[in-house]
Amino acid sequence: MAQRDRVMRMSVEQPLWRALAGYRVLTMIYAIGLFAAAHDGFARPWLAIAYFAVLGVWTLATLPKVASAAACTKPFLAADLAVALTGILITPLADAAQRVHDGGPTLPSIWTAGSVLAFAVKGGWRWAALASTLVAVANLVERGTPARDTVHNVVLVWVASIAIGYVVEVARASERTLARALEIEAATRERERLARDIHDSVLQVLAMVQRRGAVIGGEAAELGRMAGEQEVALRTLVSGGLVPVSRASEDAAQGAVVRSVEEDEPDDDGPVDLRSLLAPHAGSRVSLAEPGAPVPLAPRAAREVAAAVGAALDNVRRHAGEQARAWILVEDEPDEVIVTVRDDGPGVPEGRLAQAEGEGRLGVAQSIRGRLRDLGGSADVISVPGQGTEVELRVPKHHQQTNDPRGKAEQR
Repeated sequence: MAQRDRVMRMSVEQPLWRALAGYRVLTMIYAIGLFAAAHDGFARPWLAIAYFAVLGVWTLATLPKVASAAACTKPFLAADLAVALTGILITPLADAAQRVHDGGPTLPSIWTAGSVLAFAVKGGWRWAALASTLVAVANLVERGTPARDTVHNVVLVWVASIAIGYVVEVARASERTLARALEIEAATRERERLARDIHDSVLQVLAMVQRRGAVIGGEAAELGRMAGEQEVALRTLVSGGLVPVSRASEDAAQGAVVRSVEEDEPDDDGPVDLRSLLAPHAGSRVSLAEPGAPVPLAPRAAREVAAAVGAALDNVRRHAGEQARAWILVEDEPDEVIVTVRDDGPGVPEGRLAQAEGEGRLGVAQSIRGRLRDLGGSADVISVPGQGTEVELRVPKHHQQTNDPRGKAEQR
């Protein structure tokens, strides 16, 4: 299956926009119901009917405007707030004076809060404070006096809208932080994959050229010296970081953005028998012990395990000598596959692996441990000076695609 770049968008704002759209429709119906229940007491019911006609058409027609932050523009917010303020201010003209004095609801009633909340979700607590202050002024003008219930409702809307606006701002900041962290993780995994590939190919070739050049002498010795310098420089570059981390998306309104870079790979028809990938390593000085039945693994997992075994054998030849013997043991357990590579070399001195990793020599850290870690498994190195080295690779059968070194988190 051809794989390609994909962008995963995550946003905690979308549920708020959906809830706001539903709130506006329900509160419009509620306001119309309040009027229908008390229309006989209105001084100018025709004015209220005209307003509710406008309110109904406006609410339904602007539902797409409250579908996302991008669609909710400043002109729309201004017009929406104007509809709410107009309904509040014309309430004394449409309703009876006594009902207004007794604290009766305004024409838009609690629909007004939806307009204020749109400001909060779009622009944060500062926009919410501005919109709720204008609504408070309109309510005070409509009542004529700052009655207790009016002040209570005004303060409630003001506090609620500012709180929601603040929560939205915090959520946006969290999304940006999450996007940055995920991009760093993806870049780190890509760097590790490239480091493994470079170690398995370029660095080993340069090291071989350096050794052979020193043996041959003459112009070859100079070529070997240059190859050695390039090997050191490349190891430094690999250990310091190969992949620059791009900046996370600044479009907070659309949510966190995580870009996953995936290379084109051929189709994988099914599990691969690990034995067929390990068989080429067997030879006069490498013995392979395997089960009589196939050892099925996912294609990528099988390739990575085989590459880790190859890296372990390369270390045997490099550090134990060409005459060292090695044994590969494959065990097919119910939940995992265990591959052990053992040699009869001199062993690894204590602390040598940590020192090699610090020097940019990534044979064990990346080519072996890194590969197994990305498969959800583990790699343990056991070595006793004078008694050889044993590398034990464990890969679970059911979690082989959890972490992709190309920065992709596959869904299972």
